Amino acid sequence: MSPRNPRIWLIGFSLANYLPEVLADYSARAEVRVMNRLFDEALAEARRLLESGDADVFIAAGANGAWLRERLNAPVVQIRVSGFDILHALKAARAVSERIALFGYQTVRAELEEVKALLNVQVEQVQYSTPEDTEIGIASLAQRGYRVVVGSSMVCRLAREAGMAAVFLYSAQSVRRALDDAIEIARIAGLEQARHAWLDAGLKALDEAVVAVDAEERIRSLNPACARLLGVVAERAMGRRLGELNPLLSLNEVLASGTADAERIVGLGGRTWLVNRLPIMEGAACTGAVLAAREAGAIQRADRSLRTQARPRQFTARHRLDDILGTSDVMRRALAAARQYAAVEATVLITGESGTGKELFAQGIHNAGRRAEAPFVAINCAAVAESLLESELFGHEEGAFTGARKGGKIGLIETAHTGTLFLDEIGELPPALQAKLLRVLQEREVLRVGATEPTPVDVRIIAATHRDLRQAIADGRFREDLFYRLNILALRLPPLRERPEDLAALAGYFARSALARLGRADTLDSFVAALLPRLSGYAWPGNIRELENLVERAAVFAAGEGHLDVATLGDIMPELAVLPVASELRLTSREAERDHIRRVLAESDGDRSIAAKRLGISRTTLWRRLNGDT
Repeated sequence: MSPRNPRIWLIGFSLANYLPEVLADYSARAEVRVMNRLFDEALAEARRLLESGDADVFIAAGANGAWLRERLNAPVVQIRVSGFDILHALKAARAVSERIALFGYQTVRAELEEVKALLNVQVEQVQYSTPEDTEIGIASLAQRGYRVVVGSSMVCRLAREAGMAAVFLYSAQSVRRALDDAIEIARIAGLEQARHAWLDAGLKALDEAVVAVDAEERIRSLNPACARLLGVVAERAMGRRLGELNPLLSLNEVLASGTADAERIVGLGGRTWLVNRLPIMEGAACTGAVLAAREAGAIQRADRSLRTQARPRQFTARHRLDDILGTSDVMRRALAAARQYAAVEATVLITGESGTGKELFAQGIHNAGRRAEAPFVAINCAAVAESLLESELFGHEEGAFTGARKGGKIGLIETAHTGTLFLDEIGELPPALQAKLLRVLQEREVLRVGATEPTPVDVRIIAATHRDLRQAIADGRFREDLFYRLNILALRLPPLRERPEDLAALAGYFARSALARLGRADTLDSFVAALLPRLSGYAWPGNIRELENLVERAAVFAAGEGHLDVATLGDIMPELAVLPVASELRLTSREAERDHIRRVLAESDGDRSIAAKRLGISRTTLWRRLNGDT
């Protein structure tokens, strides 16, 4: 598709007189039209034509052309006065009078002296820059007896109104030269426009607000994002000074210094922007500048995305609070507190003996809160060597120490960004790292090993310990200020010996899982019935973890034998004191079991399926035990 011909407008009344003479020569190269308006009226019409896409270049003469050139964001070609123009005009004026007034926007010197001598005429030059100047000059000439004036179309019109003869200064040759210049300008502008189209296509795809200005800070290119930031229509912003549209985004300092101004924080429209200003250098000269602004929220979202893509996929929480078994009063209170804590963002300190389910509760709190879709990162502070723990938690820069990973390493605190960091066995954290962790909690930023600049992080901390941290503070092994930063929301998990009502449900759950893995799920009811009497009365120093292990051990033997032999339980589980199986004790145990089943059934609103699931037994077994059957 070939490019269209340029649309050229001649501004001025008298210039139209030459169109019939020159139009035939230019009809194949340009669309030439005339606008019979001057100054403000011409400016308004020219802007309308530009906005509608009906104009590429304008041609004007004298003060009108210079005035439009300063105010119009488009090429304006001024018709130049040649020696031939002066000679031709003065020759025509001499036929009226030997005293001639020559009006010009600029003073004509060398050419005029030659023509005056050649024609033997007296010429007074009058310089003007506004219509008011022209009117005053014409009135003065009329009072002084001048009969003929040479000048532009406006000068000629005012001279005739004052009763003087008027000769138009410009020739057809001048108009031709102006048209040639206008066509060349339009051609070059077309090439530039094509280049700008490629640039604009790239800029439009950017989320960043980008604007480029020339050496006078006039806007030459901006993308839609920047137009929205400035609150302007992109087309109308072209050619205007950026600092006038928004002083906070001004590029004048960069244009004056020729040096970049990077990463400035600017508040605009109720939002925070990160602004970079860069000079455009041509050799040693600064010929323009570029501003790029990115909304801080977008940067944070990109940062979260990068961190998410960079971190391993295993950092997820699998367990939920609803998965935790327990209907005892102490467990119901613990679960109620955990649900309340999940609804807020404060740090949680979970205390309890080993094996009470501290990480289970930590995962449940995470999954019940607003960070559920974000990472859950857990580390056992007692399981990592002290020499490695700092790098694991805080990360390190490249070359921070011998053996440091090339490119550095993101730490677990940064990995947990926007999510939850679970610090198990926090009481084992070395004193030096306690101080660094305190800074993370206070400043919400992490300093990698070997780094000089901290990295902001958005992390919720859940810590857990089986130790008495107050005693550790008294012994000088734990920082008191860190303890109070951690112990905002306190959650104590009861040991298994304080919740005997939950023993049957827990044992049933572990038995079902163990027997299913061994392919003997059919023996579940008899297995649980044989095992439960032997589990009560034990202190359970290892708590739920110990219970799970013992049930697993018993299941292995039961799977091998086809059933669980009560007589051999003492050999299988020497940890448990072998309980007597006298009929009185058996009856007492069965009655306690039925009471427990009735309580769970009541809490389940009479739904036997739910009650059986909580108890870890089948509905058939539940029915048999409620009715006193074995």
